[in-house]
Amino acid sequence: MDRKQFLSRSLKTAAGVIFVPALLNEEVLGASSDTGRKTPGAPTPSAPLAFSQVPLPYAFEALEPSIDKLTMEIHYGKHHAAYVKNANEAILSEGVLAATEEELLQHASTFSAKVRNNAGGAWNHNFFWQVMAPGNSAPPAGKVLDALNGAFGSFEKFKEAFTDAAMKRFGSGWAWLVSGNGTLAIGSTPNQDNPLMDVSELKGSPLLALDVWEHAYYLNYQNKRAEYIANWWNVVNWDTVAQRLG
Repeated sequence: MDRKQFLSRSLKTAAGVIFVPALLNEEVLGASSDTGRKTPGAPTPSAPLAFSQVPLPYAFEALEPSIDKLTMEIHYGKHHAAYVKNANEAILSEGVLAATEEELLQHASTFSAKVRNNAGGAWNHNFFWQVMAPGNSAPPAGKVLDALNGAFGSFEKFKEAFTDAAMKRFGSGWAWLVSGNGTLAIGSTPNQDNPLMDVSELKGSPLLALDVWEHAYYLNYQNKRAEYIANWWNVVNWDTVAQRLG
């Protein structure tokens, strides 16, 4: 190989050594610059569903003497807050996919006991606080009274049937008034289940609910559930029931 050929071949080799790394670097930079880009038409993952605790619509002592201040402070500030916290933790850890609270409840049977119990507890209590109001509750009127009379014969017969459902719920649970298929129905659910859940025997859109877990009344009433229920009628918010009835 003469000197001219050697220099020519050396320059080509050197050019290759310089060019190839530059090409590789361009490819690497191009790949890294695409990081985080969305593929056109690809769905954007939505944020996980999160339950929240509704602000209590009255002071802790506002429902006295029917429901005492300390019970409300513990019930709202500890029990309900824990359901919300645990529900959200379970939703994240188990990768629960649901667009709304109602969608989650409608598929409760497909989730773990932790999701079902805590999501139910979060939803039920948010509902419960809003169907009560301070002051002595006057009997319902208008469309609510008409609907109760039509379904149960009279307001008094409705109260008897609802009280009976609350008293006969063995252990912990809830009593409900629901609407569905053009009529009203009364029933109860165990633990933190509710009528929106696919696991519930009672189905319908909730209008009124009563928490009969012992933590809802034991500080003031001890084991006297009947007395708690009788006094609870004094704080029922029939305006909210009317709004839910539509």
